[in-house]
Amino acid sequence: MAKRSLSQITSALVVTALFGSASNGYENIKTLSVAGTWLGAILVGLWYYFDFSGYSDIAIGLGRIFGFHFDENFKYPFICKTISEFWQRWHISLSSFFRDYVLYLPIFGKRRKYGGLFLVWFCTGLWHGASWNFVFWGLYYGMFIFFEMLIGKKRMKKMPVPLAHIYTKLVIFIGFGIFYFENLGSLGTFFKALVGANGNKLTDTVTQHLFMNNIWLFAAAVLFTMPVIPKIKEKALSAKGTAYFMQSAGILCNAAILVLSSVLLVNTTNNPFLYFRF
Repeated sequence: MAKRSLSQITSALVVTALFGSASNGYENIKTLSVAGTWLGAILVGLWYYFDFSGYSDIAIGLGRIFGFHFDENFKYPFICKTISEFWQRWHISLSSFFRDYVLYLPIFGKRRKYGGLFLVWFCTGLWHGASWNFVFWGLYYGMFIFFEMLIGKKRMKKMPVPLAHIYTKLVIFIGFGIFYFENLGSLGTFFKALVGANGNKLTDTVTQHLFMNNIWLFAAAVLFTMPVIPKIKEKALSAKGTAYFMQSAGILCNAAILVLSSVLLVNTTNNPFLYFRF
């Protein structure tokens, strides 16, 4: 719950300030700068990650209380080096369901490998909602996975690591922008704003103000998308006599995050349940 609360504070409200919401027709995107558009797309990704993975963590924890074991549903997806790997780490239960029950439907003959691929991604998009942006979003990812299949896993692994991260993050965060804008007119404006084709500035005071006022929370959000804490625990527990200390430190850190989240949420008037959109 603490993870979800922090995600709402660091991302959801700033995204609405930058892009606008469905209720106001996403009007803000028409005047947004290039930097503001990219910041908004990145924060949509962070918002959805912490929200969705937070809900999954709550379900896993509740399940263990009652004696059930649920597998991890999000395994640090932003550290991926290919789009295929991203979907092996993001919403694993959803992607594996469509892979197992739709990909191999024998309706495409010899071409079922690629036909099934695009059917999976069409269904994945449609599963999120009866809106064209969701269908477009699903086929968008299907297209990149198709290209990666044509290139081959061995060639993809030979891509320099910095280039692989740049490629995947560009695709992923543009994908989150597609997912956010249900209105196709606003989605077209979003694409123009990404490259400055809407005639707006490279940056603006609104974007700078929002970024600088929340920079430490943004940095923390980015840091926790990486397996930093598991690595620290792994190294610490490998040393003698540190197990008790690490358990105590973990409890104190979780309690501190919960208190911090609660304090920051006091002034938050709107804390929507994200799944109401779907």
